[in-house]
Formats: sequence, structure tokens, C-alpha cells
Amino acid sequence: MAAILGRGENSDDLVELTALAESAGAIVVDRFQQKLHSINPSTYIGKGKVEELAERVKRLKSDVVIFDNDLSPAQIRDLEEIIKVKVLDRSELILDIFATRAKTKQAKVQVELAQLEYTYPRLAQMWSHLDTLAGAGGATPAGAVGAIGTRGPGEQQLEIDRRLVSKRILDLKRELADIDKRKVREIDGRREMFKVCIVGYTNAGKSTLLNALTSAEAFVEDRLFATLDTKTKKWTPYRGIEILLSDTVGFVKNLPHQLVASFKATLEEAVNADLLLHVIDVANPEVSKQIEAVNIVLAEIGCGQKPILEVFNKTDIVKNISELEVLQTLYPKAISVSAKTGIGLVKLSDAVTEKYKGGEVLLRIVSNQSNGKIQSYLRAHGNIIEERYLDNSVVIDARLGKNQLPALQKLQPQSLEIIN
Repeated sequence: MAAILGRGENSDDLVELTALAESAGAIVVDRFQQKLHSINPSTYIGKGKVEELAERVKRLKSDVVIFDNDLSPAQIRDLEEIIKVKVLDRSELILDIFATRAKTKQAKVQVELAQLEYTYPRLAQMWSHLDTLAGAGGATPAGAVGAIGTRGPGEQQLEIDRRLVSKRILDLKRELADIDKRKVREIDGRREMFKVCIVGYTNAGKSTLLNALTSAEAFVEDRLFATLDTKTKKWTPYRGIEILLSDTVGFVKNLPHQLVASFKATLEEAVNADLLLHVIDVANPEVSKQIEAVNIVLAEIGCGQKPILEVFNKTDIVKNISELEVLQTLYPKAISVSAKTGIGLVKLSDAVTEKYKGGEVLLRIVSNQSNGKIQSYLRAHGNIIEERYLDNSVVIDARLGKNQLPALQKLQPQSLEIIN
């Protein structure tokens, strides 16, 4: 059982922390906030609030207290001494959730690296005493018979821990670098295909949308960070159009920077995508804050200037219609859908297809009659309007997307003219 504590005046600020705690398996029994003009360097919150918190914890028999703010190790230690139960901050909670969700080797390595990078700068304050460990030849019975070279003052436990953690971090970074190289090679192998990546706040319905469009059978559950691994499937919205559609790990406000850095390989799909589908849960009362949080993470990973198509999901369960209308005004090109019921998916397919084509052009192509690849390509990816055969050549009038012109030119037509 957990008690939730936050800094601020709006109780809605703790809604997400409550959901995060429940996603981690906790039963939330109490939550409250304190408005702070200044942070107490020892316990973060005021002395009176700590005493009130301790009383509530004892009365409700809570096992853990979770803060919606990042705490220093010293603050956690001082709080635990007073409250007498475990204290977690927001980043630790998110890291813990990621650790329980990690299923693949890649995800486990990414999470472990994030946890160690979060812990490393805090090691000094995690020790309430820094006893010197005697060497094998020190003032211990064993030291009396120690071999030459083993005697010495020993070293602080902190330094041992720092070395161990530092070495493990280096090992994990090397492992992730290899994963990243493989990921880049995979993406390079798809260079010729149009790549669309689904991004968005956690639990916005990204995996549900992937399943609805591709029958991917991605794991779906109504909880935060249900999936951590990227899943990529081929999507054919219309005849002749093949798109690689990827689903990524969900974002959240104040996402620990260690997670963003360690999940670089997972987020590589977004970095290299031709188009991002930003799935937005318009039924969530915190929708505006969620949009802002996603945009911050996208900018952080280098996707701030990528072409983005906003997708308003869960429109079938929206209660605040006026807020939805405001969002539609702010994002006039957004597509409203319900990934669960299928509403709006045809319109979404049309919008993505338009992005895929980059606008259509009317072409006149002259080709050798023996070059059947050109006609096959036009039938598969465009629309042939007329064909005229002259001696050994064929003149073809066709419509084709601008983005598909380079592939057509590689098939070496005798001439290619854009009519309009």
C-alpha cells in the first residue's frame, strides 16, 4: 500500500502519479500535497508535514511513500528515518516500472543502464558511514598472515561501489552500442521504404492503433508503459502502397533523462522515420500537458523538425466536447479516430497516403516496349491513364506520387515529362 505526495495546489497533478503507482502494482491509500515557498534541504517538505505524513502512514499501515518530485538520497534517508517506511521519488518509480516491463534482452540492458546512471551520482549520499575496509594485510587476524603486497589501508566502500558501477555502466554502453549498430543496419536496409513511426504519451492507444492498421497483435493493456519494445509491421493502406509502421515506447512528463538516453536504440525508429504519427488521447483531461510532454521528448531525441501528423484517438469516449473543438482548432490537420472501434481509420489511411505520395503529378513516359518493369511499377504504385504504342516504344500517361519519381527514374525510361 502506498501514500502519494506532491508539491503544488492542484490535486489533478497527482492523478498521473497515482496511475504510475498502480501500474507498478501499488494500492494507493492516501494522497496529499503541500504548497512550498522553499524546499527543505533535509526532508524536501516542511517538518510539520513530515510529522503529519508519518502519522498517516502509521494509521493507514502504508508500506511506501511516493513523491511526485525527485529527491536527493540524503532527503530519502532522512525521510525514511522519520516515517519508518520506504520512500521513492518519481524517477525511481518510473525506473522500477520499466524494470518490471522489460522482457527482451535489449529492454533489460536499457533499463539497467538507466538505473545505474541514476544511481551513480547519488552513491556518496547513500552511505551514512564510510568505514575503511582493511586490506588482507591490515589490522585483522587474516592480515597478520597476509602475503606481501596485500597489506595496506584498504579503501572506502564508496570507492569500491563507484568502480563496480562505473565498470558495469561501460559494459552496458558497449552492449547498447552494438545493439544500436544492428538497429541502424536494420533501418538502412529499409531505406527504400516509406517509414512511419507511432509516438505519443503512454497509454494513448499507440499499440491499439498499430493492431488496427496492420493486425500486428501487439500487446495491449490499459496501463502505463504496457510495452517497452518497438514493433514494426508492413502496412498496405491501399494497393501499391507499402509502408513500414513502427510503434515505440510511450512518453510521460518528466521522463528521466537516463531512460531517454539508454532507449536511444529503441527510439531510433522515430529518429529515422519519414513521418511521425503523434497519437493523442483526447479523452484524457490532461491532454494539453501530454501533448507538450511528447513534444519535449521528441525535441530531446532530435525529432523536433520531423513531419508530424496528429491523431486524435479515443474520440468515441470524449466527454468534454468543447475542449476537443479547441484542440481541433489548434491542430486543423489532425485526424480524429477511435483505434478501438475503427472510426476514422480510412481517413487516417488517406492522410498518410497523401504524405507517402507527396502530392500527385501527371506524367508522360516514353519507354522501350521491352522494358516491362516501368509499366509494372506504374500499375502497382500509380494510375495509368493511357498507353500508346509507336514502333518499339510505348508512350504512357500516368499519375504518380512525387515521392515515387526517383524509383521510376531508376527504371531508365527513354524520357519522362511532368505534364502538371
